[in-house]
Amino acid sequence: MRKQKGFSLIELLIVVAIILIIAAIAIPNLLRSRIAANEASAVGSMRSVNTAQITYASTYPGSFAISLMNLGPSTGAVTSSAAGLLDNVLGCTTQPCTKSGYKFSISGGTSEYLSTGVPSSVGQTGQRSFFSDSSGVIRYDPTGGTPTATNSPLQ
Repeated sequence: MRKQKGFSLIELLIVVAIILIIAAIAIPNLLRSRIAANEASAVGSMRSVNTAQITYASTYPGSFAISLMNLGPSTGAVTSSAAGLLDNVLGCTTQPCTKSGYKFSISGGTSEYLSTGVPSSVGQTGQRSFFSDSSGVIRYDPTGGTPTATNSPLQ
């Protein structure tokens, strides 16, 4: 009887089963890591918006920007309608501006502003939503709903 070279079907099925088990363990961890990274990026973006608003208010006294477009890049000279304080992703021309799985927008008047960052898809791109106002305190809603000034501040 000749000895055959190669793997049997059972051996191949065992290897495939082991690979599937490892993938089933790794994929949820990968998704949680991506959500954590998106949330960290959202907090950084909220800080950037706060800093841009303070700079805008000191450059153009007595007023905050009323949209992210006003804080965004300019194509020519810097003006109050395009102050060049944010990049073109966060300072987009139409709100909400999408960055790293979050949608950002600001509202308010000349004496105060409200900024929000909510996940594009709760549970997939982010779990928490974020809020900040002219006080500069960043607050979060753990359910991903619409955040308000009554939510807990980030620690």
